Amino acid sequence: MDTKGRLISVDVFRGLTICFMIMVNTPGSWEYVYAPMRHAEWHGWTPTDMVFPFFLTTVGISMALSMSNRQGNQSQMLMKVFKRAAAIFLVGLLLNWFPFYTKNIADLRIWGVLQRIAASYFIAGVVVIYLKEWNKLLIYAVGALLAYWALLYFGGDYSLEGNFNNIVDRAMLADSHIYKGFGIPFDPEGILGALSGSAHVIIGYLFSKKLLSKPIDYAYSIKYALIAGAGLVTLAYIWNIAFPINKPLWTSSYVCLACGLAFIFYALLLYIIDVKGFTKWAYPFRVFGLNPLASYALSGIMVRVLSMFVKIGDKNAMGFLYGDVFKPIFGPLNGSLVFAIFFTFLIWIFAFILYRKNIVVKL
Repeated sequence: MDTKGRLISVDVFRGLTICFMIMVNTPGSWEYVYAPMRHAEWHGWTPTDMVFPFFLTTVGISMALSMSNRQGNQSQMLMKVFKRAAAIFLVGLLLNWFPFYTKNIADLRIWGVLQRIAASYFIAGVVVIYLKEWNKLLIYAVGALLAYWALLYFGGDYSLEGNFNNIVDRAMLADSHIYKGFGIPFDPEGILGALSGSAHVIIGYLFSKKLLSKPIDYAYSIKYALIAGAGLVTLAYIWNIAFPINKPLWTSSYVCLACGLAFIFYALLLYIIDVKGFTKWAYPFRVFGLNPLASYALSGIMVRVLSMFVKIGDKNAMGFLYGDVFKPIFGPLNGSLVFAIFFTFLIWIFAFILYRKNIVVKL
Protein backbone atom coordinates (compact mmCIF):
# COMPACT_ATOMS: atom_id res chain seq x y z
CA MET A 1 0.00 0.00 0.00
CA ASP A 2 1.04 3.63 -0.44
CA THR A 3 1.05 6.29 2.25
CA LYS A 4 -2.65 7.00 1.62
CA GLY A 5 -3.64 3.37 2.18
CA ARG A 6 -4.25 2.69 -1.53
CA LEU A 7 -3.33 -0.68 -2.94
CA ILE A 8 -0.58 0.12 -5.42
CA SER A 9 -1.22 -3.13 -7.28
CA VAL A 10 -4.77 -2.01 -8.17
CA ASP A 11 -3.49 1.20 -9.79
CA VAL A 12 -0.76 -0.73 -11.60
CA PHE A 13 -3.21 -3.36 -12.84
CA ARG A 14 -5.53 -0.68 -14.16
CA GLY A 15 -2.64 1.22 -15.75
CA LEU A 16 -1.16 -1.88 -17.37
CA THR A 17 -4.45 -2.69 -19.07
CA ILE A 18 -4.90 0.83 -20.43
CA CYS A 19 -1.28 0.93 -21.60
CA PHE A 20 -1.73 -2.24 -23.62
CA MET A 21 -5.20 -1.23 -24.83
CA ILE A 22 -3.59 1.82 -26.41
CA MET A 23 -0.65 -0.17 -27.79
CA VAL A 24 -2.71 -2.85 -29.51
CA ASN A 25 -5.01 -0.21 -31.02
CA THR A 26 -2.21 1.83 -32.62
CA PRO A 27 0.34 -0.25 -34.56
CA GLY A 28 2.37 1.53 -37.21
CA SER A 29 0.69 -0.67 -39.82
CA TRP A 30 -2.17 -3.13 -39.44
CA GLU A 31 -0.46 -5.28 -42.07
CA TYR A 32 2.50 -5.83 -39.74
CA VAL A 33 1.41 -6.89 -36.27
CA TYR A 34 2.83 -9.71 -34.16
CA ALA A 35 0.33 -12.56 -33.74
CA PRO A 36 -0.12 -12.12 -29.93
CA MET A 37 -1.13 -8.50 -30.59
CA ARG A 38 -3.90 -9.47 -33.01
CA HIS A 39 -7.43 -10.44 -31.98
CA ALA A 40 -8.71 -13.92 -32.65
CA GLU A 41 -10.71 -13.92 -35.87
CA TRP A 42 -13.84 -15.29 -34.14
CA HIS A 43 -13.82 -18.13 -31.59
CA GLY A 44 -10.78 -18.53 -29.37
CA TRP A 45 -8.49 -15.90 -27.92
CA THR A 46 -5.08 -14.28 -28.01
CA PRO A 47 -3.29 -12.24 -25.30
CA THR A 48 -4.74 -9.10 -26.91
CA ASP A 49 -8.25 -10.45 -26.34
CA MET A 50 -7.58 -10.32 -22.59
CA VAL A 51 -6.63 -6.64 -22.41
CA PHE A 52 -10.10 -5.05 -22.50
CA PRO A 53 -11.73 -7.65 -20.21
CA PHE A 54 -8.88 -7.24 -17.71
CA PHE A 55 -9.83 -3.57 -17.55
CA LEU A 56 -13.50 -4.44 -17.06
CA THR A 57 -12.42 -6.63 -14.12
CA THR A 58 -10.60 -3.63 -12.63
CA VAL A 59 -13.82 -1.61 -12.99
CA GLY A 60 -15.47 -4.07 -10.58
CA ILE A 61 -12.48 -4.04 -8.23
CA SER A 62 -12.41 -0.24 -8.20
CA MET A 63 -16.18 -0.10 -7.68
CA ALA A 64 -15.88 -2.18 -4.52
CA LEU A 65 -13.04 -0.07 -3.16
CA SER A 66 -14.78 3.24 -3.94
CA MET A 67 -18.28 2.29 -2.83
CA SER A 68 -16.98 1.22 0.58
CA ASN A 69 -16.04 4.87 1.19
CA ARG A 70 -19.14 6.50 -0.28
CA GLN A 71 -21.57 8.44 1.81
CA GLY A 72 -25.21 9.03 0.99
CA ASN A 73 -28.52 7.26 0.67
CA GLN A 74 -29.56 4.86 -2.06
CA SER A 75 -30.91 7.58 -4.35
CA GLN A 76 -27.72 9.58 -4.10
CA MET A 77 -25.58 6.54 -4.89
CA LEU A 78 -27.78 5.68 -7.87
CA MET A 79 -27.41 9.21 -9.20
CA LYS A 80 -23.60 9.03 -8.86
CA VAL A 81 -23.53 5.76 -10.77
CA PHE A 82 -25.86 7.14 -13.45
CA LYS A 83 -23.85 10.36 -13.90
CA ARG A 84 -20.56 8.53 -14.23
CA ALA A 85 -21.98 5.96 -16.65
CA ALA A 86 -23.62 8.72 -18.72
CA ALA A 87 -20.34 10.69 -18.86
CA ILE A 88 -18.35 7.65 -20.02
CA PHE A 89 -21.00 6.76 -22.62
CA LEU A 90 -21.11 10.34 -23.94
CA VAL A 91 -17.33 10.55 -24.26
CA GLY A 92 -17.35 7.27 -26.19
CA LEU A 93 -20.09 8.56 -28.48
CA LEU A 94 -18.23 11.81 -29.12
CA LEU A 95 -15.04 9.87 -29.88
CA ASN A 96 -16.96 7.89 -32.51
CA TRP A 97 -18.16 11.19 -34.00
CA PHE A 98 -14.89 13.18 -33.76
CA PRO A 99 -13.95 15.38 -35.60
CA PHE A 100 -17.69 15.88 -36.07
CA TYR A 101 -17.82 17.70 -39.41
CA THR A 102 -16.48 14.70 -41.37
CA LYS A 103 -19.24 12.31 -40.33
CA ASN A 104 -22.99 12.70 -40.60
CA ILE A 105 -24.77 11.93 -37.34
CA ALA A 106 -27.03 9.60 -39.33
CA ASP A 107 -23.99 7.36 -39.84
CA LEU A 108 -22.64 7.58 -36.29
CA ARG A 109 -21.69 4.31 -34.60
CA ILE A 110 -23.58 4.28 -31.29
CA TRP A 111 -21.63 1.64 -29.36
CA GLY A 112 -17.93 1.19 -28.67
CA VAL A 113 -15.42 0.31 -25.95
CA LEU A 114 -16.27 3.19 -23.61
CA GLN A 115 -19.99 2.64 -24.16
CA ARG A 116 -19.61 -1.04 -23.22
CA ILE A 117 -17.76 0.00 -20.05
CA ALA A 118 -20.46 2.55 -19.25
CA ALA A 119 -23.39 0.17 -19.76
CA SER A 120 -21.74 -2.69 -17.87
CA TYR A 121 -20.75 -0.38 -15.01
CA PHE A 122 -24.23 1.12 -14.80
CA ILE A 123 -26.06 -2.22 -14.66
CA ALA A 124 -23.55 -3.61 -12.16
CA GLY A 125 -23.72 -0.47 -10.04
CA VAL A 126 -27.52 -0.60 -9.81
CA VAL A 127 -27.38 -4.31 -8.94
CA VAL A 128 -24.79 -3.70 -6.21
CA ILE A 129 -26.79 -0.85 -4.69
CA TYR A 130 -30.00 -2.88 -4.53
CA LEU A 131 -28.74 -6.37 -3.73
CA LYS A 132 -25.79 -5.37 -1.49
CA GLU A 133 -25.03 -8.82 -0.07
CA TRP A 134 -22.15 -10.88 -1.47
CA ASN A 135 -24.19 -14.07 -1.92
CA LYS A 136 -27.02 -12.28 -3.72
CA LEU A 137 -24.55 -10.60 -6.05
CA LEU A 138 -22.96 -13.96 -6.82
CA ILE A 139 -26.39 -15.33 -7.71
CA TYR A 140 -26.92 -12.36 -10.03
CA ALA A 141 -23.56 -12.90 -11.77
CA VAL A 142 -24.24 -16.61 -12.30
CA GLY A 143 -27.82 -15.93 -13.39
CA ALA A 144 -26.75 -13.22 -15.84
CA LEU A 145 -24.15 -15.49 -17.46
CA LEU A 146 -26.65 -18.34 -17.76
CA ALA A 147 -29.34 -16.01 -19.10
CA TYR A 148 -26.92 -14.63 -21.68
CA TRP A 149 -26.02 -18.16 -22.78
CA ALA A 150 -29.73 -19.01 -23.10
CA LEU A 151 -30.44 -15.90 -25.18
CA LEU A 152 -27.66 -16.68 -27.63
CA TYR A 153 -28.43 -20.40 -27.72
CA PHE A 154 -32.18 -20.10 -28.34
CA GLY A 155 -32.09 -16.79 -30.23
CA GLY A 156 -29.73 -17.78 -33.03
CA ASP A 157 -26.35 -19.42 -33.32
CA TYR A 158 -22.74 -18.48 -32.54
CA SER A 159 -21.78 -17.40 -36.06
CA LEU A 160 -21.00 -13.87 -37.18
CA GLU A 161 -24.14 -13.68 -39.30
CA GLY A 162 -26.61 -15.52 -37.09
CA ASN A 163 -25.85 -14.55 -33.49
CA PHE A 164 -28.66 -13.07 -31.41
CA ASN A 165 -26.58 -10.00 -30.48
CA ASN A 166 -26.57 -8.94 -34.10
CA ILE A 167 -30.28 -9.65 -34.47
CA VAL A 168 -31.02 -7.35 -31.52
CA ASP A 169 -28.66 -4.57 -32.65
CA ARG A 170 -29.97 -4.54 -36.22
CA ALA A 171 -33.57 -4.55 -34.98
CA MET A 172 -32.99 -1.63 -32.62
CA LEU A 173 -30.41 0.36 -34.59
CA ALA A 174 -30.06 1.18 -38.27
CA ASP A 175 -27.15 -0.59 -39.98
CA SER A 176 -25.51 2.82 -40.41
CA HIS A 177 -25.11 3.02 -36.61
CA ILE A 178 -23.40 -0.38 -36.32
CA TYR A 179 -19.69 -1.24 -36.64
CA LYS A 180 -18.65 -2.55 -40.08
CA GLY A 181 -15.16 -3.88 -39.31
CA PHE A 182 -16.22 -7.54 -39.63
CA GLY A 183 -17.37 -7.10 -43.22
CA ILE A 184 -21.05 -6.92 -42.29
CA PRO A 185 -22.92 -4.72 -39.79
CA PHE A 186 -21.96 -6.31 -36.44
CA ASP A 187 -20.94 -4.54 -33.27
CA PRO A 188 -18.65 -6.42 -30.84
CA GLU A 189 -19.63 -3.88 -28.17
CA GLY A 190 -23.35 -3.92 -28.92
CA ILE A 191 -26.43 -3.74 -26.72
CA LEU A 192 -26.93 -7.27 -25.43
CA GLY A 193 -23.30 -7.82 -24.43
CA ALA A 194 -23.81 -5.37 -21.56
CA LEU A 195 -25.60 -8.22 -19.76
CA SER A 196 -22.53 -10.47 -19.68
CA GLY A 197 -20.44 -7.32 -19.22
CA SER A 198 -22.34 -6.47 -16.04
CA ALA A 199 -21.69 -9.98 -14.71
CA HIS A 200 -18.03 -9.43 -15.55
CA VAL A 201 -17.94 -6.24 -13.44
CA ILE A 202 -19.81 -7.94 -10.60
CA ILE A 203 -17.27 -10.78 -10.53
CA GLY A 204 -14.50 -8.19 -10.16
CA TYR A 205 -16.51 -6.51 -7.41
CA LEU A 206 -17.00 -9.79 -5.54
CA PHE A 207 -13.29 -10.56 -5.83
CA SER A 208 -12.41 -7.22 -4.30
CA LYS A 209 -14.95 -7.45 -1.48
CA LYS A 210 -13.81 -10.95 -0.58
CA LEU A 211 -10.04 -10.59 -0.84
CA LEU A 212 -9.10 -6.90 -0.76
CA SER A 213 -11.17 -5.59 2.14
CA LYS A 214 -9.09 -3.97 4.90
CA PRO A 215 -7.23 -5.19 6.82
CA ILE A 216 -5.86 -7.38 4.04
CA ASP A 217 -4.44 -10.79 4.77
CA TYR A 218 -2.04 -10.95 1.84
CA ALA A 219 -1.27 -14.66 2.11
CA TYR A 220 -4.99 -15.50 2.18
CA SER A 221 -5.81 -13.12 -0.66
CA ILE A 222 -3.07 -14.39 -2.95
CA LYS A 223 -3.86 -18.04 -2.24
CA TYR A 224 -7.56 -17.72 -2.94
CA ALA A 225 -7.07 -15.41 -5.90
CA LEU A 226 -5.01 -18.18 -7.50
CA ILE A 227 -7.57 -20.83 -6.57
CA ALA A 228 -10.51 -18.73 -7.83
CA GLY A 229 -8.61 -17.87 -11.00
CA ALA A 230 -7.74 -21.48 -11.76
CA GLY A 231 -11.32 -22.54 -11.05
CA LEU A 232 -12.76 -19.95 -13.43
CA VAL A 233 -10.29 -20.85 -16.19
CA THR A 234 -11.21 -24.53 -15.80
CA LEU A 235 -14.91 -23.66 -15.89
CA ALA A 236 -14.35 -21.55 -19.01
CA TYR A 237 -12.82 -24.42 -20.94
CA ILE A 238 -15.52 -26.84 -19.86
CA TRP A 239 -18.21 -24.34 -20.90
CA ASN A 240 -16.30 -23.67 -24.12
CA ILE A 241 -17.40 -27.10 -25.35
CA ALA A 242 -20.99 -25.86 -25.57
CA PHE A 243 -20.60 -22.06 -25.53
CA PRO A 244 -17.40 -21.02 -27.33
CA ILE A 245 -14.93 -18.55 -25.88
CA ASN A 246 -15.55 -15.54 -28.08
CA LYS A 247 -14.59 -11.90 -27.44
CA PRO A 248 -16.82 -10.23 -30.09
CA LEU A 249 -19.85 -11.99 -28.52
CA TRP A 250 -18.43 -11.53 -24.98
CA THR A 251 -19.69 -15.03 -24.22
CA SER A 252 -20.12 -16.34 -20.69
CA SER A 253 -17.22 -18.76 -21.13
CA TYR A 254 -15.09 -15.81 -22.24
CA VAL A 255 -16.07 -13.88 -19.09
CA CYS A 256 -15.03 -16.82 -16.91
CA LEU A 257 -11.71 -17.17 -18.74
CA ALA A 258 -10.89 -13.46 -18.64
CA CYS A 259 -11.82 -13.07 -14.97
CA GLY A 260 -9.89 -16.19 -14.04
CA LEU A 261 -6.73 -15.05 -15.82
CA ALA A 262 -7.17 -11.55 -14.36
CA PHE A 263 -7.30 -12.97 -10.82
CA ILE A 264 -4.16 -15.03 -11.39
CA PHE A 265 -2.34 -12.05 -12.88
CA TYR A 266 -3.52 -9.77 -10.09
CA ALA A 267 -2.34 -12.25 -7.44
CA LEU A 268 1.12 -12.00 -9.01
CA LEU A 269 1.01 -8.20 -8.88
CA LEU A 270 -0.23 -8.23 -5.29
CA TYR A 271 2.71 -10.42 -4.28
CA ILE A 272 5.38 -8.51 -6.20
CA ILE A 273 4.17 -5.00 -5.41
CA ASP A 274 2.28 -4.96 -2.11
CA VAL A 275 3.99 -7.87 -0.37
CA LYS A 276 7.57 -7.68 -1.66
CA GLY A 277 7.55 -3.94 -2.26
CA PHE A 278 9.04 -4.05 -5.77
CA THR A 279 7.38 -0.90 -7.07
CA LYS A 280 9.93 1.10 -9.09
CA TRP A 281 9.34 -0.87 -12.30
CA ALA A 282 5.60 -0.20 -12.02
CA TYR A 283 5.78 3.60 -11.86
CA PRO A 284 4.84 4.20 -15.53
CA PHE A 285 1.74 2.07 -15.08
CA ARG A 286 0.74 3.84 -11.85
CA VAL A 287 0.75 7.02 -13.92
CA PHE A 288 -1.70 5.53 -16.41
CA GLY A 289 -3.71 3.99 -13.55
CA LEU A 290 -4.67 7.37 -12.09
CA ASN A 291 -6.45 8.52 -15.27
CA PRO A 292 -7.03 5.39 -17.36
CA LEU A 293 -10.17 6.34 -19.27
CA ALA A 294 -9.01 9.90 -19.92
CA SER A 295 -5.76 8.47 -21.35
CA TYR A 296 -7.68 6.03 -23.53
CA ALA A 297 -10.01 8.77 -24.79
CA LEU A 298 -7.05 11.02 -25.62
CA SER A 299 -5.43 8.20 -27.61
CA GLY A 300 -8.54 7.99 -29.80
CA ILE A 301 -8.47 11.74 -30.40
CA MET A 302 -4.73 11.78 -31.11
CA VAL A 303 -5.00 9.03 -33.73
CA ARG A 304 -7.54 11.08 -35.67
CA VAL A 305 -5.62 14.36 -35.27
CA LEU A 306 -2.32 12.87 -36.44
CA SER A 307 -4.05 11.02 -39.28
CA MET A 308 -6.28 13.81 -40.53
CA PHE A 309 -4.79 17.19 -39.63
CA VAL A 310 -1.02 16.89 -39.24
CA LYS A 311 0.82 16.57 -42.57
CA ILE A 312 4.53 15.98 -43.09
CA GLY A 313 5.30 16.25 -46.77
CA ASP A 314 2.70 14.30 -48.68
CA LYS A 315 1.88 11.98 -45.74
CA ASN A 316 -0.09 12.30 -42.56
CA ALA A 317 1.95 12.25 -39.34
CA MET A 318 1.06 8.63 -38.53
CA GLY A 319 2.14 7.41 -41.94
CA PHE A 320 5.32 9.49 -41.91
CA LEU A 321 6.46 8.32 -38.47
CA TYR A 322 5.97 4.69 -39.38
CA GLY A 323 7.01 4.71 -43.03
CA ASP A 324 9.89 7.21 -42.90
CA VAL A 325 11.21 6.88 -39.34
CA PHE A 326 10.51 3.56 -37.63
CA LYS A 327 10.18 1.19 -40.58
CA PRO A 328 13.56 2.06 -42.16
CA ILE A 329 15.32 1.63 -38.81
CA PHE A 330 13.56 -1.41 -37.35
CA GLY A 331 11.93 -3.08 -40.34
CA PRO A 332 8.19 -3.37 -41.08
CA LEU A 333 7.19 -5.66 -38.19
CA ASN A 334 9.38 -4.30 -35.41
CA GLY A 335 8.87 -0.78 -36.72
CA SER A 336 5.11 -1.22 -36.35
CA LEU A 337 5.61 -2.32 -32.74
CA VAL A 338 8.03 0.51 -31.94
CA PHE A 339 5.55 2.98 -33.38
CA ALA A 340 2.85 1.61 -31.06
CA ILE A 341 5.19 2.00 -28.08
CA PHE A 342 6.14 5.53 -29.14
CA PHE A 343 2.51 6.57 -29.55
CA THR A 344 1.65 5.10 -26.14
CA PHE A 345 4.52 7.10 -24.65
CA LEU A 346 3.05 10.30 -26.09
CA ILE A 347 -0.21 9.58 -24.27
CA TRP A 348 1.78 8.69 -21.13
CA ILE A 349 3.30 12.19 -21.09
CA PHE A 350 -0.22 13.62 -20.82
CA ALA A 351 -1.07 11.15 -18.05
CA PHE A 352 2.21 12.00 -16.28
CA ILE A 353 1.35 15.70 -16.17
CA LEU A 354 -2.00 14.90 -14.57
CA TYR A 355 -0.32 12.46 -12.17
CA ARG A 356 2.25 14.99 -10.98
CA LYS A 357 -0.48 17.57 -10.40
CA ASN A 358 -2.63 14.91 -8.71
CA ILE A 359 -5.47 15.62 -11.14
CA VAL A 360 -8.02 12.84 -11.62
CA VAL A 361 -10.37 13.21 -14.59
CA LYS A 362 -13.57 11.52 -13.43
CA LEU A 363 -14.67 9.48 -16.41
